[in-house]
Amino acid sequence: MRTATVRSLIALLLVGAVLFGIDLSGSEETPDDKVIGGPYASLLAASTDLGPAREKSIQFTASLTRRSQPTALIDWARGRSLSVQWRPGDDWVVVEGSPDAVERAFDVSVRDYRGKKGQLFYASPHQPAVPEQLRAEVSGMGRILSYTPRHMSRPAPFPLDVPDRGLAPDALLNTYNADELARDGFTGKGITIVIFAFDGFRQSDLDKFTTTFGLPQFTPEVVGGSPGEPRGELSMDLQVAHAIAPDARKVVVNARPTVEGGGGYRKIGQMLEDTDRRFPGAVWSFSIGWGCDKLITAADLAPVRSALRTAQSHGTTAYNASGDLAGMECRGGQDWSSPPSEQDVGLDSIASLPEMTSVGGTTLSTDADGEWVSEQTWFDVPLSQGTGGGISALFDLPPWQRIAAQAVPPGRNTGKRMTPDIAAVADPFTGMKIVLDDQVVVGGGTSQSAPIWAGLTALMNQYLVENNGTLIGDINPLLYRIAEGAPRPAFRDVTLGGNAVDNAGPGYDLVTGLGTPDIANLVRNLEIAQKVQA
Repeated sequence: MRTATVRSLIALLLVGAVLFGIDLSGSEETPDDKVIGGPYASLLAASTDLGPAREKSIQFTASLTRRSQPTALIDWARGRSLSVQWRPGDDWVVVEGSPDAVERAFDVSVRDYRGKKGQLFYASPHQPAVPEQLRAEVSGMGRILSYTPRHMSRPAPFPLDVPDRGLAPDALLNTYNADELARDGFTGKGITIVIFAFDGFRQSDLDKFTTTFGLPQFTPEVVGGSPGEPRGELSMDLQVAHAIAPDARKVVVNARPTVEGGGGYRKIGQMLEDTDRRFPGAVWSFSIGWGCDKLITAADLAPVRSALRTAQSHGTTAYNASGDLAGMECRGGQDWSSPPSEQDVGLDSIASLPEMTSVGGTTLSTDADGEWVSEQTWFDVPLSQGTGGGISALFDLPPWQRIAAQAVPPGRNTGKRMTPDIAAVADPFTGMKIVLDDQVVVGGGTSQSAPIWAGLTALMNQYLVENNGTLIGDINPLLYRIAEGAPRPAFRDVTLGGNAVDNAGPGYDLVTGLGTPDIANLVRNLEIAQKVQA
């Protein structure tokens, strides 16, 4: 029996030990500290093991300590029948080779699996370690996993029986004090909003929406073909963004190819690079997720971080829904067995990136004209839905969050990246009126919150550019700097409620971040900040 097969059998026993607390070693020592636990182990345990991986070639990501050519890694890999793909200027590489070569080089096993929904993928129960002789060049290894979990952050079903409680577009503008900008002619003209999607939309729904609420007609530009059948998410995102910024250009990017086959996070990075080349300086909105942060390592996300940084240098601002599972984004759902437990607590992996602005959700109270009265954290206990948020398992606390971290209870302040950054209305009983399947319904979820911020940012970008400023770009450091002290109060602090993991409170919190915006004040604070930086 070959060594790799023996390791495979041992790995299966160890995964079972992690899941069920069985001590297979006969001692208190862990027999193999490379075995991955938590949601990753649950995914493999709930899938059918098909035996040793049979692919001709497998690949995974490694992050580098610097952006120069990793010559030591390239030489090391070549001597072990592996290849390294690196582009000048990148701080990450792709390691590739046959399953046997990867097993020998990293002392791991690689297996084929069939998931609960029939998906076929390869994975290793072990985490490959950085060889000691390469630690000067290589800072981390990604997971050996060709399956990229995904979801759309959409509560279901939409509450068709309460359309009158929803906000009309003009009321939504009033709620966040963006009506002042709209009255002055700032409607997103000259700005592009890009929405990344897994599903499609019906043009007839967009047409009825604009007719119903007296808005300009629009037909989004679609890149990469239709993402799929209309299921409501993309239609809502487009209508929300259009309600706030009716004169902004709307673009849909088909994100479905990123979850077809292996190399998901590398494909996401490539998708973002292509989008940046086509639409430099656009505002990006994501209401989808690519797996929880506990499934992967920081090295897996290196291609995505690199693409985001480049796009931000061209003026792009990116928003991602924090999730709708009330802080338990690592629940496996239909993909794997995940009864409620501590391991379910986690963040959406892409939303947790320091370069991404994570958007949480609230329940909104307004008067008859849409004037803001109050907000509290969105959490619907019976439906197990609510705003996502919490502490990253992957990334250290960014410098711009250090002061905000002082408001987080000591037991939760771990020195890691905190989410969300900001919030907007997400409760489907207080959301915005939209049209789906030819009916006026009410939107909801943090997947509504993200395009709200994207639309508001289109207004702010137009204002700044027309007042001798620049596109905002990476907004996170600016948001936290303004929250620490600025001439105009830009955030409405949300202090009531909580999700399944954390509670709201004065100042920054792990359910609504810095709060919800007063856009008229925020954009003028940004204008001052740009002039000071100039």
